[in-house]
Amino acid sequence: MALSFLLFFSATLLLLRVSAYNTSAGCAIIRPPKDGGIRYRGLTQEQIRSVQVLPVDYEIEYICRGNRVTVGPNVRKCLPNGTWTDLSHRSRCLLLCPRVWTSLENGRVSSWPLGPPVEGTVLHYSCLPAFILMGRNSTQCNKMGKWDTPKPVCHYDRHYKGKKKLFIGALFPMSGGWPGGQACLPSAQMALDLVNNRTDILPDYELELIHYDSMCDPGEATKLLYDLLYTEPIKILLMPGCSSVSTLVAEAARMWNLIVLSYGSSSPALSNRQRFPTFFRTHPSATLHNPTRVQLFQKWKWTKIATIQQTTEVFTSTLDDLEERVKEAGIEISVRQSFLTDPAVAVKNLKRQDARIIVGLFYETEARKVFCEVYKEKLYGKKYVWFLIGWYADNWFKIKDPSINCTVEQMTEAVEGHVTTEIVMLNPETVRGASNLTSQEFIDKLMSKLGGKNPEETGGFQEAPLAYDAVWALALALNKTVGPLKAKGHRLEDFNYNNRDITAEIYRALNTSSFEGVSGHVVFDAQGSRMAWTLIEQLQGGSYKKIGYYDSTKGNLSWYGNDKWIGSGPPADQTVVIEEFRYLSQKIFVSVSVFAGLGILLGIVCLTFNIYNSNVKYIQNSQPYLNNMTAVGCMMALAAVFPLGIDGLHVHRRQFPVVCQFRLWLLGLGFSLAYGSMFTKIWWVHTVFTKKDEKKDKRKQHLEPWKLYATVGVLLGIDILLLMIWQIVDPLHITVEKFTREAPKGDLDVLIQPLLEHCSSEKMNTWLGVVYGYKGLLLLLGIFLAYETKSISTEKINDHRAVGMAIYNVAVLCMITAPVTMILSSQQDASFAFASLAIVFSVYITLVVLFVPKMRRLITRGEWQSDAHETMKTGSSTNNNDEEKSRQLERENKELQKIIQEKEERVSELRNQLSERQALRSRRRASTVTNHNHSSPSLAIAQSNPRSLAPPPGYPTPTPISDLHPLPPSFGNSSTLYQPDSKISQNNCHTSHLQLLYK
Repeated sequence: MALSFLLFFSATLLLLRVSAYNTSAGCAIIRPPKDGGIRYRGLTQEQIRSVQVLPVDYEIEYICRGNRVTVGPNVRKCLPNGTWTDLSHRSRCLLLCPRVWTSLENGRVSSWPLGPPVEGTVLHYSCLPAFILMGRNSTQCNKMGKWDTPKPVCHYDRHYKGKKKLFIGALFPMSGGWPGGQACLPSAQMALDLVNNRTDILPDYELELIHYDSMCDPGEATKLLYDLLYTEPIKILLMPGCSSVSTLVAEAARMWNLIVLSYGSSSPALSNRQRFPTFFRTHPSATLHNPTRVQLFQKWKWTKIATIQQTTEVFTSTLDDLEERVKEAGIEISVRQSFLTDPAVAVKNLKRQDARIIVGLFYETEARKVFCEVYKEKLYGKKYVWFLIGWYADNWFKIKDPSINCTVEQMTEAVEGHVTTEIVMLNPETVRGASNLTSQEFIDKLMSKLGGKNPEETGGFQEAPLAYDAVWALALALNKTVGPLKAKGHRLEDFNYNNRDITAEIYRALNTSSFEGVSGHVVFDAQGSRMAWTLIEQLQGGSYKKIGYYDSTKGNLSWYGNDKWIGSGPPADQTVVIEEFRYLSQKIFVSVSVFAGLGILLGIVCLTFNIYNSNVKYIQNSQPYLNNMTAVGCMMALAAVFPLGIDGLHVHRRQFPVVCQFRLWLLGLGFSLAYGSMFTKIWWVHTVFTKKDEKKDKRKQHLEPWKLYATVGVLLGIDILLLMIWQIVDPLHITVEKFTREAPKGDLDVLIQPLLEHCSSEKMNTWLGVVYGYKGLLLLLGIFLAYETKSISTEKINDHRAVGMAIYNVAVLCMITAPVTMILSSQQDASFAFASLAIVFSVYITLVVLFVPKMRRLITRGEWQSDAHETMKTGSSTNNNDEEKSRQLERENKELQKIIQEKEERVSELRNQLSERQALRSRRRASTVTNHNHSSPSLAIAQSNPRSLAPPPGYPTPTPISDLHPLPPSFGNSSTLYQPDSKISQNNCHTSHLQLLYK
């Protein structure tokens, strides 16, 4: 429906235009040819009948009936002057005669006029040497579409004694997409004439070319290839041109054991020995540019390149080959972009990804689009180099193109300085090769053969030397096979499509070809492609200058040294990145180191003090060996500050893992010694003094120091085992952290890459989780134990309250420092300052809290000497007053405890008696009212002597019997009387009081 509407709308517009041109310019409708008609585009039959004049630029097409073909112009166009194009040439519809008469086995056929064999066409026949024509030598196509005579035949002349002919089947594209045959065919015929006149090359043979026009069309080439293979004479070799035609011929030739030698095929896909096993070509592959490019990359010390390509097979194959070559050379393709028609996005991506050295693979029309976008994105100048294909026209960037919106000046600015590579198809050196012609002499002879045609208007003029050298390569290869074939009992004239031995000899000879031709040194690589020179040019000041040649056969670069750059030299292949390590501020390191050194000195003083006064009773009661461990652990933790601040500024990277191990071991063992000894004290106090009442007697048991030391040893052993496993399984090594690149002021082409060294391992987070989990549980448990024992006093460990304070300090600082340092790990100064100061402060506080009170007590009370020294000085065997008082109070407390126990038993008996008497009184009151005022004897006795039950002096008066309550707490809880450090006065223990307690 939509299509019908579109056709109707187009026809309506056309009719409007036709009606408009009826009164202005236009062309009158012309009569169709006999046996044919005219196709009017966009008009129906009714519209054609009503229209007399057609508009300017309108086209008509002739069509013929049946098997007739159009002879003459097939399409005519209306001109502004009101006439049709080519009216001087008549268009006719003529019958087509059979094409089989147009070819002759072992002979030649010429036709007049040229074109398809239609009515009036005359064919002339002639036989090849050594053959005799049987039949008429001419025939004509009549009006019935038939030839007027039978087709003649060429029979072999057995008496012929001249040179034997070897036939070459060739396809030369005289028209089509690449009309390379216009110059390549005359060039090949020149070579054949020279070869056939040489007595030293194939003296017994004559080469002859049988050629057709393939029009660079694979479909047409298929038909012609059929004619070449299925008509006499047998062709010993095929010579196609044009990549699409060569692909078809080379793939089919293997079925006939034919060697294929192409003079004009550049597709990289043909370099495939598995697919095309008998293919050779004197035209280098498009990938031949790549060795030259790689050579230039290495010359200018580039290791990173980018590519942008048009998505066609030839460029994709070329880029795949380039990728393999640069990989072998240690060069990286960092960016690879492609486009179909619009390169804008691809160019923007090149800019965004910092591409500097860019290889462009696209046709000339797309090249203008690319560089218009390059100008817009500022992807040119002193920081960029473009590599392009060299077969563009010299002024390609100056041609006005309606598909771009950039001026010529802008395009000239964008393309300045780019480098091109182009296959050398004419030997630049003046040497005489196998044909005894220099390259210039060849050009002169070719120009003479072309009859003075303009080379720029002659298709294949640049490739003509390749066709010339292709014939010479074939002739030399065939000449090389004569001897080996004769030794095997074969001759070249014996070749047929089933004889693989002759094909193998020809293949071997071509594969080893090496001679100087007019296009340069001719040699084939393993894939059968020509190895040739490459011309290197650079656009300088708007024109191309030769800067060197590269000979891919010898790997030799001929350099002129006249390359010119916008900057001071070839640009860098990427933004120059300067790696700069971040090191710890030395001011912070020295400052913290001074504090750590003073802390170590303080630790030494505390350790010396504790060891020297270890015989003092007060020091003994604080477990001095555990305090010594605490001091040593604190000094080890402080010593870890020094390796913690050592980085690449002080040691080489090879020694850095050793520094990492020092950090880990000093911190780990220092923590285990310092905190472990404090944890052991607080744990023992909690274990002994928070047991149930039935186990209180065990408090008096003697404290065994080895158990404390064993506890510290277990904690220290766990740490040592964990660190050893860590070091063996996953040792620490140096890792480098990269930060965002920074642009320094002034030079925009340089970036600073900040780096920071870390100590790390493969599973660092796992190990830190284990260590932090274990240490964290110890810290939490230590806080709990310190809180539980804050109100306990014991003579065995008299500094446990100070230990609890130190544990609070260590736990809080560790729990804050661990996560903060992990967050600040990328800031070396802040991380070091926070961690090291946390270590220093926790150590200072621990040493001050544990040791300074002891120093102050010994200084203020003069308790510097041990008991032994005191005995030697005074000669007295008595203990000091405080110790004597303490022992006396202990004895008094024991006696009071026994008294209180007896008193409690007596009170219990009295309670039972009172309960019995109260029950008896209740029964008597209920029995009789008359006896209400009488009292029992026992109660009377109690009333007559009320002091008999009075409590002893110093005890509260008991409540009346009727208001009995539980006894006061003073009788139920005797713990207040049992305080080791409490002091009971002499008055409370008076003998009179004690006597009353026993009544």
